[in-house]
Amino acid sequence: QVQLVESGGGLVQPGGSLRLSCAAPVSIFVINVMGWYRQAPGKQRELVATIAGGGSTNYADSVKGRFTISGDFARNTGYLQMNSLKPEDTAVYYCNFRRPGIFDYWGQGTQVTVSS
Repeated sequence: QVQLVESGGGLVQPGGSLRLSCAAPVSIFVINVMGWYRQAPGKQRELVATIAGGGSTNYADSVKGRFTISGDFARNTGYLQMNSLKPEDTAVYYCNFRRPGIFDYWGQGTQVTVSS
């Protein structure tokens, strides 16, 4: 089992920006989908965004137009650029690399807090 490593979380004021990164500690062949999920206190984990190896992206309605997902599939690295952050974006953010039926790897999570 591979645990991904996230970085870039922290405390930011409303309207600010953060960039999250996710890297695999070992080489992973053929990642089909990279994704970011988040879990706020007392809530279930929810999808934020995904990107497929072909470049197609999918976003939760709540982050469309503010967040941008990208990935370097050759280097096993994923990113989430978060702009115009709101207090309701406060959560632990998790990255996910998967190849359906073969592997499904997660990171340990990074805290994002949006507060003045």
